[in-house]
Order: sequence, then C-alpha cells, then structure tokens
Amino acid sequence: MMTFENTAPTPAVLVLADGRTFRGFGFGATGVSLGEAVFSTGMTGYQETMTDPSYHRQIVVAAAPHVGNTGWNDEDNESRGDRIWVAGLVIRDLSHRVSNWRAARSLPAEMEKQGIVGIRGIDTRSLVRHLRNYGSIAAGIFSGPEASRPVEELLEQVKGQDAMAGADLASQVSTGEVYTVPAQGEKKYTVVAYDMGVKTATPGNFAARGIETIVVPANTPFAQIAQYNPDGVFISNGPGDPATADAMVEVTREVLAAKIPFFGICFGNQILGRALGLGTYKLKFGHRGINVPVKNHLTGKIDITAQNHGFALENPAGDGPAGGAEFATDFGPAVVTHTCLNDDVVEGVALRNGLAYSVQYHPESAAGPHDANPLFDQFVELMESHSPQRAGA
Repeated sequence: MMTFENTAPTPAVLVLADGRTFRGFGFGATGVSLGEAVFSTGMTGYQETMTDPSYHRQIVVAAAPHVGNTGWNDEDNESRGDRIWVAGLVIRDLSHRVSNWRAARSLPAEMEKQGIVGIRGIDTRSLVRHLRNYGSIAAGIFSGPEASRPVEELLEQVKGQDAMAGADLASQVSTGEVYTVPAQGEKKYTVVAYDMGVKTATPGNFAARGIETIVVPANTPFAQIAQYNPDGVFISNGPGDPATADAMVEVTREVLAAKIPFFGICFGNQILGRALGLGTYKLKFGHRGINVPVKNHLTGKIDITAQNHGFALENPAGDGPAGGAEFATDFGPAVVTHTCLNDDVVEGVALRNGLAYSVQYHPESAAGPHDANPLFDQFVELMESHSPQRAGA
C-alpha cells in the first residue's frame, strides 16, 4: 500500500473557452495544458483511457468521483511505449492511498514523470453538466504560478489553440515504421492493420485467434500493403477529424475494389463510411465511456460498449431512423448495422455482401465490457469464407 506525501496543495484553475472557470489544486506535473475538454462516463479504467491515443489533445474530465485508488501499473497501458496521450486530467477527489497489488506507483507520480498536468478538487458534476449542455470546448489547465495570472490572459491563451474540427491527428500518433505482432500458436491469417492510434489490445486479440498482424503507418499506399498479400485489412481507432483522412479513404476504396475482407473500428468506421459515400460531422459532446448501449439491427441484440469519439457518420436516412437504413455505394448496397440507443447516432455500417464492416466502438475491451469481442471472430469467419474465392481468383 502506498501513501502520498503530505505537501502543501498546488493552486490550479481550469479555464474553458466560454469564460467558465473552476479553481482547485494541481496534481501530476505543474504547468500549462491546453486541449479540448471532454468527459468520460467510465467508472473504472482510467489508465487505459489515459494511454489511449484517441485522446490525443483532449483534457479528460472523469465523471467518476474518486480516481487514483488503483495507482498505475506496467500492464494496462494501451499505447506503444506506454505513453499517456491525454492532454490533461480533471477529477473531483484524488485517492490518498494506492491499494492495488499490481500498482507500481501512484497516478500523480506517473503523470509527473510524463509531464501531464492535472487538476483535482473541483465540482466535476457541474462541469460534466456544462459540457453536456454546451458541448465539448477548448480549455486549459493552469497550475502553480500559472494559476495566479489574470483570467483574461489565460482565456486568451485557451482561445488561441487550434480547433479540433479540421485537425489531422492520426498521423501524429501513428507508428513511424512497420512492425509485426505474431500469431499465438499456428498462424492462420495475415492482416494488415493501419495504425491510426491503435490500442495494444487490438493486435493482441488478433494474435489470440491465430492472426499475424502487420501494423503499418497511417496513409501507407495500397500498393505497399499489397506486397504482404493480406487475408484482411483493418483500420484502427484514432484521434482527429475524419474529414481530413482523404488518403485513408482512397486506400479503403482500393481495398474494397480488390474485394479484400475489411474491418474497421472507431476512426476506421468513419473512414469506411466515407469510402461508401457518407459524410461526417462533429458531435456536440461525443461518446466517451465504457457503458454506451448499442443496438445491432441485424440481430436485434444490444451490447454495452466502450467508446471514445467526438465525430460520427451522417445518417443516410436523413431525419429518419438510422438503424437498418440502406444506401447505395460504388461497391454495392450497404446498410447501417448499429446505432446508439442514447441518441440514434450511426455506430456501424457494412456492405450487404459482407466483405466490409465497421463499428464506432472498441471491441478490444480495454478497459470496458466484453459484449462486442465477438466482432473479432466475425473477421476470422469472413477471412475464412473468402480465402477460397481469393485463391481461385
């Protein structure tokens, strides 16, 4: 069991671009952090959330009132190199003790080590309600001497940062070189995975199913991945505005034209949707948490899912119900397979011929429920059924 040292609290302030301020105390690194303020409804899994590359440039507000009790371990990180990707962390109460058998150090210690600024002791209930009512917004955390500067100066600094809409961030979090995650046991298939901000649990799920995963940087041309003769192509989750991903949309269209099995999650869902002709838009406050209900309109089943996205696909049915809506594409008819039960946002699309499908949530379940994990098995079945056709082509 670890107990934090008793030191004088560091003053800190959270400033939103609309002028709303919240004063509290700093933890982790001392200084300034700028980003888009978003909230997560997850009650657990703060380490997985903070190391998810999809949170790049976002200040995460934890809806859970008590954070830090499980400390920080060396096993649950979701990014290569164990990097924390959130721009900052906002919480109500910080645990004064770490009491988990796997903890190697405390949350504030890891944040200080990686230069991540946090603020504690604020009314996160009020802040979450504000973000729900008015939407995600540019913000900044200022701790230590920075917190004593005039609010007008801090507000000007917050407003001066780049907007999330129109931001091409996937290339900033993607791998810089190709690497391979081998299959566990007998190798059955080879999948090329585009790293738009992939979580480490995803190739782990492929490996457990006998899949060798060749991870390539974002925007790698189709001609380069063709050399691997992949049985399937996967596009991962990632941060930023999908409207900027023109290169990946073109790659996806080439994959579809070649009739290679395709699977996408989160950012990959938005890229597939764009390749099929759908537009995208920025959600008011997004979906972030591990308790989001999604309905599969092909089976009628409802899954509780892990999500992190601030953009979504447009509803091809216009003002009508999105679930089950069919639309024409250059690759044959497609359908909206999944929708969010909270707001009818499109959560999955697929070609009717079954060769391509994607979902807006995270089936790798890190951290989160395991309801959607069978989507990996669906990919295996798709490659299995398609291999004879490709072999005889």
